[in-house]
Amino acid sequence: MGFPGTWMTESESMVYRVVPKCACSTIGQIMFYSDHGRFYDGDIHDAESGLHKWAQDRSKEPIADNIRNRRSLAFTCVRNPYTRILSSFFDKICGIQRNGRRYRGNLVPLLIQKYGIEVGDPETGFEFDQIRSFRRFLLFARDTIRYRRPMDPDIHWSAMSGHVSTFICNGGRYDRIFWTEAFNEGMQIVLDAVETPHPVTLAEIPRFNESEGHGPKRAHPVEAYFDDLSMHLVYEMYKTDFDLFRYDFDDPSNKMPVGEIDLDEVHAKLGE
Repeated sequence: MGFPGTWMTESESMVYRVVPKCACSTIGQIMFYSDHGRFYDGDIHDAESGLHKWAQDRSKEPIADNIRNRRSLAFTCVRNPYTRILSSFFDKICGIQRNGRRYRGNLVPLLIQKYGIEVGDPETGFEFDQIRSFRRFLLFARDTIRYRRPMDPDIHWSAMSGHVSTFICNGGRYDRIFWTEAFNEGMQIVLDAVETPHPVTLAEIPRFNESEGHGPKRAHPVEAYFDDLSMHLVYEMYKTDFDLFRYDFDDPSNKMPVGEIDLDEVHAKLGE
C-alpha cells in the first residue's frame, strides 16, 4: 500500500502525513517555502513539482526509502472532530470548489434527494437552515463511515485516526503529532528540530485557507450545531480521534485538547 497522503520536502528535511481539514494547505506551503524560499503560486494541492508527494510516481521511491530508514523527522497535525466535520460540511458540501463547480459532481444532488439537505446558493447569499442541514449531513457521513453507503467515506470526513494509521501500519513512525488549535507552537517544534535550506519565520507565514470565501459563513457557534443525537453520531464516527488526540467529547464548545498526545499509545493502537 505504501504511504498514501504523504508529502516530503525535496531536501528531505521533513516528512508530513496529510490529514485533510487540518491546516494541510498551510503546512504544505511552509514545506515548499523551506526548500525554495518562496511560496507555491496557487493551491499547494495542485503542485506537481517542488515537493515530493506519494501520489506522484517520481516521489514514491524517495519517500518510501526515507520513511523506512527514518532519515527525516516525520509529523502530522490533527483537529477537533467537531470543528473538522463542520468545516467539511461548509467547504465540501455547501461551498463552490476551485473549479467553479460543486464538490464531486453529483454528490450534492444526491444529498438533497436522499437526505433532504439544503446547501444554499451563492446567488442568494447562501441562505438556508444551517443547523438542520448540517445534522442531516451528519447522518449521511455516519452512513458512509459505518455502512459505506451510499458511498465510501470521503477523505475530508473520514476519521483522522484512519489517515494517521496508514503511515504507521506501513512502517512509518511519527516524531511529532500536534494540534491545529495550537498550530504555531506545534509547527515551531518541528521546524526547530530540522535543518532547512531557507529559514522559516512562522510569525510571517500567512494562513493558506484554500476553502475560505467559497461558501456560506458559519452563522452559529459550534455547539449550536450539535444536539444529543448529533453528538452521538460524532462519537460513533470519531471515538478513536477523541481518545487518542485528547479532545473533549462532552463539550463541543471547547475546541482545545484536554491532555497531551501519547505518541507510544498512538503507535500501539493505530499500528495493530
